[in-house]
Amino acid sequence: MFEKLTRPLRSFVKQPPRWMYRIEKRYRFVISVLIMTFLMLVSTFFFFDVAWIFIPLFVLVSYSLVFYSILEGVEGIEWLTLFLLPVLFTIVIYLFYFLFPVRWLTRIPFIAIYAISFYALLLTSNIFNVGVEKNLQLYRAAFSVNYFFHTFLIFLFLNILFSLRLDFLINGLGVGIVIFPLALQFLWTIKLDLSLDRQALLHAGFIAFVMFQLAMLLSFVPFRSSIAALLLSAGYYSFTGLTTAYLDSRLFKNTIREYVFVLSFVLAIAVLTLNW
Repeated sequence: MFEKLTRPLRSFVKQPPRWMYRIEKRYRFVISVLIMTFLMLVSTFFFFDVAWIFIPLFVLVSYSLVFYSILEGVEGIEWLTLFLLPVLFTIVIYLFYFLFPVRWLTRIPFIAIYAISFYALLLTSNIFNVGVEKNLQLYRAAFSVNYFFHTFLIFLFLNILFSLRLDFLINGLGVGIVIFPLALQFLWTIKLDLSLDRQALLHAGFIAFVMFQLAMLLSFVPFRSSIAALLLSAGYYSFTGLTTAYLDSRLFKNTIREYVFVLSFVLAIAVLTLNW
């Protein structure tokens, strides 16, 4: 019964209608960005109490538009890894908007940043989908953009989470649940395989567990939400960077020194902001 119900969907995914290919890929990107930007703009005119409507809508529309933009060659685990960051970024930045005063002065730059970011994420997903060689500059650029948006997204999410002043266990669970799929997607970009190996799952789980513990620990320290978010984001940046270098056989002394310095520097700034 299930196979019969899903047969049309699987057929559509395997071979999309020809009319979809009539528009060049770069124009499909622009169309997708315009639709998502318009939807995000509309959502800013409503209060947070209707978020239960917009969040499922953002998930459905953004996932569909990422597929429409890429269209070809999506297989295996790519149905998660290519779509995760654009969809999750859309949800998190929508929630983050409500931390600002609702006015045109904040709405315009917010929408502009989202439009540029979503376009960059579409380009990154497309490059990973094509599967370019790792020694090419195009892959390195996509990897760097992906890395930046991982850290940026986590900073926004943690800002939201810590501003709610929830229980330490909820903070830890929230961080762990979000970090695990993100870390998994990030580690997947090293090889761009169609399936996830056990090593990537174990390392992603370890990063999520460490971040889970750090989030609970920081819940007891009187940091401002932005400082706690910055410190945890630096932790994620360092842990994933070191793990990636290890898996890619590039874990040299200079690499370790660089990530340890970043984490230590942010930690020093965070401690200086404490007001017991």
